[in-house]
Amino acid sequence: MPTDVILETVGLTKEFRGFVAVKDVSLRVRRGTIHALIGPNGAGKTTCFNLLTHFLVPTRGRITFNGRDITGSRPADIARQGLVRSFQISAVFPHLTVLENVRIALQRRRGGSFDFWRSQGTLDALNGRARELLEAVGLGGFAGLQAVELPYGRKRALEIATTLALEPEMLLLDEPTAGMTHEDVDRISALIKQAAANRTVLMVEHNLSVVANLSDTITVLARGEILAEGDYAAVSRNPDVIQAYMGQGDG
Repeated sequence: MPTDVILETVGLTKEFRGFVAVKDVSLRVRRGTIHALIGPNGAGKTTCFNLLTHFLVPTRGRITFNGRDITGSRPADIARQGLVRSFQISAVFPHLTVLENVRIALQRRRGGSFDFWRSQGTLDALNGRARELLEAVGLGGFAGLQAVELPYGRKRALEIATTLALEPEMLLLDEPTAGMTHEDVDRISALIKQAAANRTVLMVEHNLSVVANLSDTITVLARGEILAEGDYAAVSRNPDVIQAYMGQGDG
């Protein structure tokens, strides 16, 4: 695998009782880029994501991360190697404060248990980094609130903060702006761009304006197969993509 490629799949396939949800997907994600996975409903995007993090086991194919074959690895082991799927495994506890949520994520990164029995001084030592992360995602003024009290868009920002606390080398973002207001979309888009400054991001996203503004490379899936790949200008001009996806009026 070339050194500029951090994640690669070869012939990735998933069948469900004869139905092929993902078929021979060979994907290369370059290190330090934002790579978007798009396509119409039923294209296989979420199934592909589930295969990458082994929430689903591939029927066939191979997945390589940082030159290491991770096919068949447990999701927790994949996360420990630095490939983390945000919004799915982030540590957000609704009845703990915003600060406590990030602090727990920092404890996870340290590799120990949640340390609930440790002295307050030991836990407070993590507060400085936790507050830095909250400031980075625009939640500095919300540290004392319970997570359940946050508006939807701010909860997503907290999930990003807890994920960044794990110091992932690569982030997988599944529909990061789904169900958001225009203001929240802008805020989360800015956070994704900021998070990608020193790491790689692969995201499934329906909002094509977000995809156009953020992505270095776009892979279009249709009926479980790769239909096209390139930057937004190239992909948006592709006749097959226009027929399969752009023509649906998603903008």
